Amino acid sequence: MTNLRTCVFPCAGFGTRFFPATKVIPKEMLPLVDKPIIQYGIEEALASGFDKIVVISSKGKDAILDHFDRTSELERSLKERSKQDLLDAVDAVSRMVDIIAVRQKEALGLGHAVLSAADAVGREPFAVVLPDDVILAEEPCLLQMRRVFEETGRPVVALMEVSPEETSRYGIVGGEMAGGRRFRIRDMVEKPKQNAPSKLAIIGRYILPPDIFPLIQKTEKGAGGEIQLTDALRALVDEGDFYGYIFEGKRYDAGEKLGYLKATVDYALRHPDLGPDFRRYLDSIHG
Repeated sequence: MTNLRTCVFPCAGFGTRFFPATKVIPKEMLPLVDKPIIQYGIEEALASGFDKIVVISSKGKDAILDHFDRTSELERSLKERSKQDLLDAVDAVSRMVDIIAVRQKEALGLGHAVLSAADAVGREPFAVVLPDDVILAEEPCLLQMRRVFEETGRPVVALMEVSPEETSRYGIVGGEMAGGRRFRIRDMVEKPKQNAPSKLAIIGRYILPPDIFPLIQKTEKGAGGEIQLTDALRALVDEGDFYGYIFEGKRYDAGEKLGYLKATVDYALRHPDLGPDFRRYLDSIHG
């Protein structure tokens, strides 16, 4: 259980919360300042020691794969026009990662999307990153979680505290603190309408054993008529220690409009080239 190198990115959703912008453009390819949303997640995975990237896509999502592929005509044009800085930027993305692409042919939920990666993952532990959940952190969230997995050999999910009013929007865990920022999970409920077991919500980072795949296969459709990953994770909780990690950093739901706007502002303010001018602009309109 030590060969932790595979990271799965479920990207097959329709992006309905962003319609009409995502009618033909994958939501994962919406720009967050100067990079598409998914690139932030892949950079986090690479910085956390994951070098085998599996993207679960669907029809109309080829732009995701194209982004990380070579673009000979564009590169030739930039070279001919001596645009070396732009050529270097394009080349860096092309060399960043080789992606294994898997098609999810039916939109049956996150659990089903993860199950679609079973053959690509094999019999090794793996991570799952939901690219909508963009996390701004000094140390990559996935790397924080990786340490917990390597110390315990047990599954880990990322947790953050939400308000009582927000618990119905998330998978919520029950259990107790286990030292530091670790939380020993005893139960989890997908989008509880009432009586949530805590205010700790699962967000889009998971490190899981391959044992999750047969559990997903046994999972019946749950909330929203979909195969919920949380329901399979609950079965995994029954099989042994299961940890949550209250990560250090700030999470943005870049899959919905307000969260995307907040992420854009904060990332723009931290951008080495744009940040100072953008801050002056914000100061001017609030002055």
